[in-house]
Amino acid sequence: MNAKDIMAMSEIKVRVKRTGMFQLITFTPRLVTVGNEKFAELYTKKMIDLSELKRVANELGAPVEADTLRAFPEGKGAKDFMA
Repeated sequence: MNAKDIMAMSEIKVRVKRTGMFQLITFTPRLVTVGNEKFAELYTKKMIDLSELKRVANELGAPVEADTLRAFPEGKGAKDFMA
């Protein structure tokens, strides 16, 4: 998945394990500024554990951020999702 694919989505619902139970969490796309560049990610205001956030990032193949944590798919970084 690249930046154009991420930004083309209006939202995506993902089954996530929070506080011991599964919930459908809505992620929305947004652009994040890093220096002079911007990269695309999927964002939710909900609090999600880092291990579960990493699982979601790998499953979707896109960076995800929840509350204050951000995870990228394995082997990829912000430069791979520059808009």
